[in-house]
Amino acid sequence: MILAVRVLYNLLLPVFCVVAAPAWILRMARRGGLSRHLWERLGFYDRPAEFEPGGGVYLHAVSVGEVMIALKLIAQWRQDDAEEQFVLAATTSTGFQVATEKAPEGVRVIYSPVDFPFLIRGLFRRFKPRLIVLVDSELWPNMLDLAHRREIPVALVNARLSPRSARRYARFKAVTAPLLQLLKLVCAQAEEHRVMWQEVGVPENSVVVTGSVKFDLEHVAAPKVRADFQHMLDAFGAGRPVVLAASTHAGEEVIVAEAVKTLPGALAVLLPRHAERRREVQADLERAGFAVVLRSDFSPPRDPVGTVLVVDSTGELGEWTAHADVVVIGKSFLARGGQNPTEAIAARIPVVCGPNMENFEPLISELRAASGVRTVKEGASLAEAIASVLNRARDRKEMVQQGSAVLERHRGATARTVALLKELGSGIRL
Repeated sequence: MILAVRVLYNLLLPVFCVVAAPAWILRMARRGGLSRHLWERLGFYDRPAEFEPGGGVYLHAVSVGEVMIALKLIAQWRQDDAEEQFVLAATTSTGFQVATEKAPEGVRVIYSPVDFPFLIRGLFRRFKPRLIVLVDSELWPNMLDLAHRREIPVALVNARLSPRSARRYARFKAVTAPLLQLLKLVCAQAEEHRVMWQEVGVPENSVVVTGSVKFDLEHVAAPKVRADFQHMLDAFGAGRPVVLAASTHAGEEVIVAEAVKTLPGALAVLLPRHAERRREVQADLERAGFAVVLRSDFSPPRDPVGTVLVVDSTGELGEWTAHADVVVIGKSFLARGGQNPTEAIAARIPVVCGPNMENFEPLISELRAASGVRTVKEGASLAEAIASVLNRARDRKEMVQQGSAVLERHRGATARTVALLKELGSGIRL
């Protein structure tokens, strides 16, 4: 990394941390993530260094989505090498919680340290990684620079690059290209991403198209119906069509509830992206005239017709998807980027989304071209889109078939990625 860039970054990072810390701590508190483990972000661990797994693979994930990708990679790797050592580092409290709950036995789960040089040096001394895997375009300058100095190869997996991010990288290419050149391997989700990563400075021979681990259905079991969830839904009236709003952002809960209200017999089940928004979501819905039942404090509704169910929990989206008749994708109406539609498609549930799904290009364009999802355009009626899916069995069947066919193109991405990672890390096993 260019010396001047490294100096400037390390001067600004402490200032940023001081300014951002209060909001970050408050957000952690709302999510119920304040615990002694947060000290790991500053290099304080709850066990002596001599008892840590050493010489293995360090996977850096940020939040829940990246953690789930990391866990898929670990599971695939352990099919062939059950003795491999893994350290899984998460940044957010929700990511850490999911990693702690779902990581296989023997995987060391920690909070990722802040990207200060002295903390990264301490991390390397403690865990002695022979390979570092960054998930989903998450780059940290000091980690990259110090790994390069210690000849620890760094791979970026499930890598995507939006046109907007590519333009930003290109604008500052003199600064970012030297950083990107430190990556020994970039596993791109699609050909379009491969081209963009090369254009912004990643060496041509370092970029390989593997497909998306997130969209890979190999060895992924379809979500199953849960009896306790069905019991909750039956309390609203047995046999009602369930419209699940998945990973909604502020304001979208009311939009979906208003649309579902116009559909005879349909039940709105709303799953906010962040469970700590439960009171905000409840207040918004009640102001709009809806009664609300929270999944965390469930009791049968007094007026099933005028009540919505808010699923204020973490890590249950897949299982709730199994109970849905239609899934509406959040962050695609009032926010930009969208949320992951593949869980519903994999469960063969038809998907309706808003116009803003940029974070899932080129997949979303492929799905739209194949009529594998229904998109509600600006100014169009969400209620009409949901109704057309619910009421037309032939269209619904064709939609899920076409969506599944698009996802099939990514089958095997996990195995391909792990094979490349093994090759990259095999030469310097400690």
